[in-house]
Amino acid sequence: MDIVREHTAGSPQHDIRWTNLRQPELAKRISATGLKVSCRIVRQLLKKHGFVSRQAQKKKSFKQHPERNPQFENITALKARYLAAGQPVLSMDTKKKEMLGNFYRSGKLYTREPLAVWDHDFPSYSEGKVVPHGLYDIGLNKAHVNLGTSRDTTEFACDSVARWWSLHGRRDHPHATQLLILCDGGGSNPSRSTLFQQDLQSLANAIHLEIRIAHFPPYCSKHNPIEHRVFPHVTRACEGVVFQSVSLVKQLIERTQTSTGLRVTVDILDRVYETGRKITQEIKSSLRVVTDAFLPVWNYTVMPNCDA
Repeated sequence: MDIVREHTAGSPQHDIRWTNLRQPELAKRISATGLKVSCRIVRQLLKKHGFVSRQAQKKKSFKQHPERNPQFENITALKARYLAAGQPVLSMDTKKKEMLGNFYRSGKLYTREPLAVWDHDFPSYSEGKVVPHGLYDIGLNKAHVNLGTSRDTTEFACDSVARWWSLHGRRDHPHATQLLILCDGGGSNPSRSTLFQQDLQSLANAIHLEIRIAHFPPYCSKHNPIEHRVFPHVTRACEGVVFQSVSLVKQLIERTQTSTGLRVTVDILDRVYETGRKITQEIKSSLRVVTDAFLPVWNYTVMPNCDA
């Protein structure tokens, strides 16, 4: 322990300790004391003293909403109830936007020639952007990603659900009368936005389903199922590849698969979405939104308009 003392740190409150010395460096320092050891012996010594190679994990929230746990319990109960009734349950979120062009992306590839990309990621050099919007069917373990080329708006999110329904949902759930969507409370699906409810109303009218929304509490986006069941595998399928076009991104994401049977389908939504849209009082009064008695800001149902 004396050898790593100057390269060891930790938390005095929780006794978390770490060293930034690598095994060859440790072996060299130990050998300098007159005791020649190999990297294998160093691994054994590290294990004996409780040192394990670990990576920092994003598990601590900045804040915790007082209704955090009750909402998680509510989401769990809703999900179980809808699945038991044979109704579809979707986990929805937008993945990180990417610029198209000769830009750096993390990851490695086997290539015959070096991959040279721009040394700066200036948006003015891009040939466009891609906005991956993901939908994960929890009951069927299927995912669908719509690639937008414009902005991540509430209208884009609802169009993405409509496209999923027309391509897959209608066939996979022929007897569905309701749809439960689990999503964050910000981005293109904000919990306090009447504009989002307006676009949900248009969606419900178009697909003729009752759409129930359950928002995750603030600072809890990592608990959204799509975040850990789909997006990491999509990232792995695209690692290291320079995104030159939307069609290339589509091909890469379509290769996503897991040992548990997950498959991902991809479509392109090549439409321009506007920002700064306003909702009139007339439209607001026509919305058929039924809020729950429990945490109504995070839980509500949009009823389809029979006259639409």
